[in-house]
Amino acid sequence: MVPSSSLRAIDDRLFGWLRDVAWPLWLARGLDHDSGARFRGFHEHLSHGTYHCSADFRRLRVVTRQIYVFSEAVVQGMEQAAVAVQNGIDYLRRYALHPSGGYCWRFDLDGRVIDARRDLYDHAFVLLALSSAMRACPADRLKAEALALDAYLQRVLRHPVAGYHESLPHALPRRQNPHMHLLEAYLAAAESFGDDPFLDRADEIARLFLDHLWLPGAGLLPEYFDEELRPLQREEAGFVVEPGHHAEWVWLLSWHARSRARAGRAPVPGMQDALRGLMRFVDLYGKDPVTGALFDEVMGDGTVRSRSQRLWPQTEWLKAEILRPDPTEARIGEAYRVLESYLTPAGLWRERRLANGAWGNDPVPASSLYHLTSAITVAHRAMMAS
Repeated sequence: MVPSSSLRAIDDRLFGWLRDVAWPLWLARGLDHDSGARFRGFHEHLSHGTYHCSADFRRLRVVTRQIYVFSEAVVQGMEQAAVAVQNGIDYLRRYALHPSGGYCWRFDLDGRVIDARRDLYDHAFVLLALSSAMRACPADRLKAEALALDAYLQRVLRHPVAGYHESLPHALPRRQNPHMHLLEAYLAAAESFGDDPFLDRADEIARLFLDHLWLPGAGLLPEYFDEELRPLQREEAGFVVEPGHHAEWVWLLSWHARSRARAGRAPVPGMQDALRGLMRFVDLYGKDPVTGALFDEVMGDGTVRSRSQRLWPQTEWLKAEILRPDPTEARIGEAYRVLESYLTPAGLWRERRLANGAWGNDPVPASSLYHLTSAITVAHRAMMAS
């Protein structure tokens, strides 16, 4: 599909907002320094107007996502963001590494560990951070750290039935979401460090999706699973489904298919049918008919469980509309316009539209800049290649 001038124009606006407004703002305001200008960590959020952060903790998730964000900024020509990448990597090495392996989950403002659990979801973002930093600020040590993290995941968090444990200590229910982000991380690692063993791990997760997570008969992806990775029904209406995750899998499985093709590997049978099924559910049940935005949660029978509409599903929807097997300019344009409605001229955004249609007053979480960076850069690259 050759994009029209109007589609290119909205893509240029969003990319310009990210490159010229959002990234510079978060580089200036999103890093926490002490009185001696020593880096202490990334702020958890910024408030509209004051740019204040009231959080008294730091999460591994935010550290790793901001490494990804500023690495992408460096790749896009913002060389001054390299210092934020290196600061983030140094933070991981100094504070987050657990003595027995893996990375701790939460810290106080001075870097002391306040929760040492090892969380699969956040470990996926550690691998993504290492892979992204390699693209921005190449260093031999990063590959060694990525391989050590993979070895830890295989040794400690690999589940004997299928997939990976939620965390250490182990927790239930199991979720599809950490596996989805682990697929993202392994694909990024394969591109940054070479296929072996990272593309093989990505292949395993794609197969896990088809064999355990995706329900082709029902045409949906449940969120929650039991110990044996059997989907859990939470309510009489069936499984809890998040349309944004349907869209996110479309992006990742499309990326996986391209990575396999570059490596000379054959397409995975049944994957294109799954991509169509994922988006069919979104088209039928995932969108608010008034705002056009994706709901946070629906049930497997299409009943809306949560009418609120957070930012992140809209970012994943944009990528999916561009990469789905049957893209149309009308749907892509709709996804762009919905996402643009969340953005503010100051480089911040509204995090949530409430069920009544009003905007919430949430502080602006740093973690969502990862979603915006991914969506806008993936879309922009696709537009530039068309």
